[in-house]
Amino acid sequence: MTIKEKMDLSLKDAMRSGDVIRRDILRVVLTNLKLAEVEKGAPLDDIAVISALQKEIKIHNESIREAEKANRPDLANQYRQEMKILEVFLPEQMNELEIHDLVLSAINDVGATTPLDLGKVMKVVTPKTEGRASNSDISRIARELLS
Repeated sequence: MTIKEKMDLSLKDAMRSGDVIRRDILRVVLTNLKLAEVEKGAPLDDIAVISALQKEIKIHNESIREAEKANRPDLANQYRQEMKILEVFLPEQMNELEIHDLVLSAINDVGATTPLDLGKVMKVVTPKTEGRASNSDISRIARELLS
């Protein structure tokens, strides 16, 4: 079963149980996925769906910061709840040590020595993580190791 199918089932369950927050966030995300499919002209694979979910979670993180800055704890709490709902559909995330080991291996494989080689390292590491680690985390760790 694809991630999108799981999200559809979860939406139906939320509608049956009256879970308004889960229902609303899943409707928004599924609508965005359908728009992306129309633009692409083909169904999205799980990797594209994971990417869209990560983008939505990143937007929610920014919204939480803005809500806290505006002294709106109610909004920040709502965004946190929505984020937790979306995170359920992501594959298990890699921890810092796993990312560190993967980046270190890639640095050795491509012979990277300076921060200018960051692109080479990212090209090797990114396909191996497939949504289990954010590009910003990978980039940050790679920069630390190349400095």
